[in-house]
Amino acid sequence: MLTPTAISNIITRQKFWTMSLKALIICMMIDYITGIIVAGVFKKSKKSENGKLESRAGFKGLCRKGTILLVILVGAQLDNVIGSGFIKNVVTVCYLSNEIISISENISLMGLDTVPIIEHVAKILKKNSNQITNEDVKKEEDKNE
Repeated sequence: MLTPTAISNIITRQKFWTMSLKALIICMMIDYITGIIVAGVFKKSKKSENGKLESRAGFKGLCRKGTILLVILVGAQLDNVIGSGFIKNVVTVCYLSNEIISISENISLMGLDTVPIIEHVAKILKKNSNQITNEDVKKEEDKNE
């Protein structure tokens, strides 16, 4: 069972806390805050029918972000099984790129210009994380045998 103590042990003992995970969590917070601003101030949210702030949409967003962290935790456990850091890092970077794209969308909905270099890097990260093939996974498995 995943108790808070168990999660804490996983994070501290298994080198779970990486720079990419830190970046993801910071971007998750920024995305959530900018999403609240888009809905609460600008009334332009794509998450509600009228574009306004809705607690249900906010709760769904938090649930999604929590689930993302659980998926990363699964990736870390798979890495432990195969003796790698590959899976967790790829999953983290994939979700990080999604968060950055979402932040850019929120900024655009506020009527601000987006920063092209940030969007470009996010798309590159997403493209690179999605290009992992079975061959890449096989190479990683062969290294650990």
